[in-house]
Amino acid sequence: MTNILKVVFKEFFGMFIDDGALALAALLLIAVVGVLVKFAHADALLAAALLLLGCLLILAESVVRAARKKFQGK
Repeated sequence: MTNILKVVFKEFFGMFIDDGALALAALLLIAVVGVLVKFAHADALLAAALLLLGCLLILAESVVRAARKKFQGK
């Protein structure tokens, strides 16, 4: 039973830590948008749009990078 729990936790946290660049980029995006909202008083709709577009761009870049690795055999 303990081994199963270890595997489940490892897989669960591995989803979030597997691609460090993806996680770091998402955290940076959130921080930048948070600063814009807090200190530059950016509109909430603009902030939401920035988060959506930023996350989509980050995800697309991550997928392209993973595909290159797979097809280059690295």
